[in-house]
Amino acid sequence: MVQTATAVELIGITKRFPGIVANDSISFKLRKGEIHALLGENGAGKSTLMNILFGLYQPDEGEIHINGVPTVIDGPSKAIELGIGMVHQHFKLVQPFTVAENIVLGSEPVKGVKIDMRLANEKVAKLSEQYGLQVDPKMRIENITVGMQQRVEILKTLYRGADILIFDEPTAVLTVQEIEELLEILRSLAAEGKSIIIITHKLKEVMALSNSVTVIRRGKVVGTVETSATNERELAELMVGRSVSLQTEKKKRTVGKVVLSADKLYMKSDKSKAALDSISLNIHAGEILGIAGVDGNGQSELVQAITGMVKLNSGKVTINGQDITNRSPRETGLAGISHIPEDRHKHGLVLDFTLSENMVLNNYFQRPFNNSGFLKYEEMDKLAQKLTTEFDVRSSGIHTHARSLSGGNQQKAIIARELWRDPSLLIAVQPTRGLDIGAIEYVQQRLREARDEGKAILLVSFELDELFELSDRIAVMYEGRIVGEMDPLERDNQRLGMMMAGNNTND
Repeated sequence: MVQTATAVELIGITKRFPGIVANDSISFKLRKGEIHALLGENGAGKSTLMNILFGLYQPDEGEIHINGVPTVIDGPSKAIELGIGMVHQHFKLVQPFTVAENIVLGSEPVKGVKIDMRLANEKVAKLSEQYGLQVDPKMRIENITVGMQQRVEILKTLYRGADILIFDEPTAVLTVQEIEELLEILRSLAAEGKSIIIITHKLKEVMALSNSVTVIRRGKVVGTVETSATNERELAELMVGRSVSLQTEKKKRTVGKVVLSADKLYMKSDKSKAALDSISLNIHAGEILGIAGVDGNGQSELVQAITGMVKLNSGKVTINGQDITNRSPRETGLAGISHIPEDRHKHGLVLDFTLSENMVLNNYFQRPFNNSGFLKYEEMDKLAQKLTTEFDVRSSGIHTHARSLSGGNQQKAIIARELWRDPSLLIAVQPTRGLDIGAIEYVQQRLREARDEGKAILLVSFELDELFELSDRIAVMYEGRIVGEMDPLERDNQRLGMMMAGNNTND
């Protein structure tokens, strides 16, 4: 039964940044022992509101009450002292440190003048067992999966005694299996009396997990409802202010010439099995080839090999008949490849560049953006203004640093840039990751339009619904090999799941 006592109450919270009101007199209430979903479009102000609750920002107006007591949270240390923990969308972990070292960082057990790592490992193991968050305390962060890293972030908050937990887009980088595990973990934490706020765009997860939902649109609360009294369609309309649909009838495919040909691609790995093991595939003009598979089965290496980010040991890659094997990323781009990367921070944007500068990262050396080695900023600004308007990239202006945008708006900026380049082959890796339902609808429609215009598209996604909805063919990768293909019209999740586990049911 849901508790009625209030753990958190935000009253009239307003936060302004130059040129934008991120939070406009927002009031929000979290009951003890409940999971409350915070829903809204990219840039609606959800993360800003939670950063205020965690002490990273200070409100310009409004009050915060914790367990009924008016409180000023002047920094994260104060939030932690009040029992508030936050798991950010982009994890805050020290990669070379072990799991235990990250969890106890800043609150290390000591023995004399030295850190007692034996005791730290024991404490982490005990905490891990207590909450069913199985991790190896001695593993280094750089050697564990993204899902395990998220468990470490959760354990960091629990180690510090958090009773109020904030999760910012917790499933954005997880596989299907990891998402199911996380949802079960959150249910268990709530059952133990923890109060949880989850920021998400995924309506299915909201319906499956939360007790109540608050929807924010353009910095204002447009509604708070009990989850049991609503549905996905109503929530989607509250989010974007109109009806949305992610299911449209595909036009009949008119396949053209082979645009991308990959022949027997082989790449060594530091593990026992090859990263890519004799992969061959073709993608034609006017089709979308979807790649399915559990994360870590060679999808990243395949994309990196085609785009020139890593070198192949053997095999051949051609685009429109031109050999681009082991060419540089600039050369593959000039040959007609656009790339929406898996990691928008590492490979998609220069976070300390402006939006305007980021829009020409692939073309700054060409006209009209370059004249005899000098950048033409007025041309860059003209393009940035056009693309940010067309793709609804919300910011305080085109000279805003990319770092200050929400994750979803960063993603929209990358997609706008890569589609503008008018490629022969578009490689889209998790293109709708972190996007709200309205933006997902728009991006998927743009991908369909690109396909109908005759572009070849390689789509890598962990969202099975997205693969079925967009792909003309689905190839399944397992341990660096393509183990089978499926016609998306079959929409057989069980068979696809078996293939993703390495069972080729085509045989």
